[in-house]
Amino acid sequence: MDVEDLSDIFRRVLENDGVRADSDFFVMGGDSLLATRVLSAVARACGVELDFDDFLEAPTPEALCKKIASLT
Repeated sequence: MDVEDLSDIFRRVLENDGVRADSDFFVMGGDSLLATRVLSAVARACGVELDFDDFLEAPTPEALCKKIASLT
């Protein structure tokens, strides 16, 4: 999974086409319930199970991509 794939997931979940690689999910209007949708989409797409703390530490597509890469 690359940063563009994650950006697409963020865009879909947030319903916001303005998401970029460095866009913070929570600044863009995300909340904990929407974050679970991102985490589920990541698990389905690449088989990596992340928890909410992982997401809090890496709330941008770019940071989350690095987090996933470090686990695979």
